[in-house]
Amino acid sequence: LSFSAQDGILLLYHIKDLQYEMKLCADISQPISSLVFSPNYTFLLLVTEQGPVYSYEPAHSGEAVKLLDTCSSCFLAADFLIPGEKYCVSVTTSGEVQVWYLEDGTCLSMLNLGTEVHI
Repeated sequence: LSFSAQDGILLLYHIKDLQYEMKLCADISQPISSLVFSPNYTFLLLVTEQGPVYSYEPAHSGEAVKLLDTCSSCFLAADFLIPGEKYCVSVTTSGEVQVWYLEDGTCLSMLNLGTEVHI
């Protein structure tokens, strides 16, 4: 299995031998800048270029759920904190590093680096 994101659409590719099948998983209508799997591959974080971070559960084939949103600055990257997949860490373009509780989107901690961040 392989995932890709194009123009805000999450696609699943099931590849076997020389054949493949493409399936539309979610349409979040915002360009996706990165995809990150949880350590046990249960969840997929979708970081968008416009700010919000979404979660997608490949095994349940449901809709992507908006987890985090920011008003002051766009998320640049996010990743799961291990062990487990209850928490994630994110960084915004304005240099804010945040730790989030993913079940309800609560920001638990924040550190301002005092500089803009670029990849």
